[in-house]
Amino acid sequence: MSEIRQDRQYTKTHEWILNNGDGTYTLGISDHAQSLLGDMVYIELPNEGDMVSKTDEFCVVESVKAASGVFAPVDLEVLAVNEALEDTPELANTSCYDEGWLVRFRSDEIESLMDATTYSNLLD
Repeated sequence: MSEIRQDRQYTKTHEWILNNGDGTYTLGISDHAQSLLGDMVYIELPNEGDMVSKTDEFCVVESVKAASGVFAPVDLEVLAVNEALEDTPELANTSCYDEGWLVRFRSDEIESLMDATTYSNLLD
């Protein structure tokens, strides 16, 4: 069974979003997504400062099984990228909710996402 953290919001495309409490958010792929994809071998991150529209693919995660797009859950501005993933993409597997985050961003639209219970029901 996949780990689902209660302190995050989720998308139907299996991204998680954490409110950092300072007007910024952190985004990564869920435990469910990383387990389906398998061992990560490469992650293509966006650039800091990129403006991304809701539902646009802005990141690509490649595993031994497949390459998959990561989609913007809301209109957002990329504030920071997790540069540790360039050398150790497997962090998205081993620590998807902590060290394996993908980007930090700013947005005004976060309310439209699923809570942990709703996301859990989606996976059942």
